[in-house]
Amino acid sequence: MSEVPASFSNLSYPEILEIAWRLHVRPRATDAPTVISTFAGGGGSSLGYSIAGYDERLAVEFDDHAVETLQRNFPQLAIYHGDIAKLTVKDVLKRTGLRRGDLGIFDGSPPCQGFSLVGKRQFTDTRNQLFREYVRLLEGLRPKGFVLENVRGLVVGKMRLIFADMLKALKAPGYQVRAWVINAKDFGVPQSRPRLVVLGVRKDLDASRLDHPPFVPGRRRLVMDALEGVTDQTWRSLTPVNKRIWRAAKPGQCGADLGLRWANAKTTSHFTHVKLNPYRPSPTLTKSGAPNYLHWREPRSLNIGEAKRLGSFPDAFELQGAFAEQWGRIGNSVPPFLMWAVASHMREVLDL
Repeated sequence: MSEVPASFSNLSYPEILEIAWRLHVRPRATDAPTVISTFAGGGGSSLGYSIAGYDERLAVEFDDHAVETLQRNFPQLAIYHGDIAKLTVKDVLKRTGLRRGDLGIFDGSPPCQGFSLVGKRQFTDTRNQLFREYVRLLEGLRPKGFVLENVRGLVVGKMRLIFADMLKALKAPGYQVRAWVINAKDFGVPQSRPRLVVLGVRKDLDASRLDHPPFVPGRRRLVMDALEGVTDQTWRSLTPVNKRIWRAAKPGQCGADLGLRWANAKTTSHFTHVKLNPYRPSPTLTKSGAPNYLHWREPRSLNIGEAKRLGSFPDAFELQGAFAEQWGRIGNSVPPFLMWAVASHMREVLDL
């Protein structure tokens, strides 16, 4: 069973990332627990499961650039590149060589844009209902357990009505279910990223250990730790707005803290435009916010290598596509170290 980041608290963050990558590329044990990942993205969850020693039998993803990244970093992984609504249980079993009830963990991160606190949060957003495809496959596959991950906004305000429907649907196939909002910074990730995690255990199995994933003890990983030794030089020049923020802000401050105003601006908050504090975890990296995360010492935005570090992706992990597409993969991802901890916890819960 793979160790979680707690075991490496005496090592530097880059050293831990290197160890994690070596754990990822090692051969799988013949009795390794199995996992299927849906809405797999560029492989944040898949990498976490791999580090934890799982044998991933199938990843399901629609986006072309995400699939390219999966293929690059998981060359042996079977990938269903298409619409999850067209994927049948029979096809999954055929592709994976599993029988109904054999699968260890069924994982999924249904699209979160409709629930996000920085989005429009509309009930009519069709992406809000994609979790039902996850439930359809869950019911047909009957795995021993499941992990569903999403944004904190799903349990805030009016979206709690959808979350209530989601819990009911997840319990219906015969699962004991628990949910928490957890933060990646508590699990070895140098980024404050609140996420909703829903864990389930099939009712015919012992669920007595189904509990909150244990925090990684010791000090939190900080921006300064994360960016140590990054050699990537692909950052972009600052926009006029961010040049002004960089000059005026102290480390940790964002545009909203400065009371600045810009002519013809649609907003005066600029709360996502932030000069990073090296002595804290970074704020949440967003899909389209690449220009707005400012280095605390140099007048520039972050580069892809630095963003990978803040997202807990090892340096050897290769992102495909242009700069914006690579950043988007990180901004949309489940931090691998967060899923490493959750996956290790589920091995304990289910004795996998």
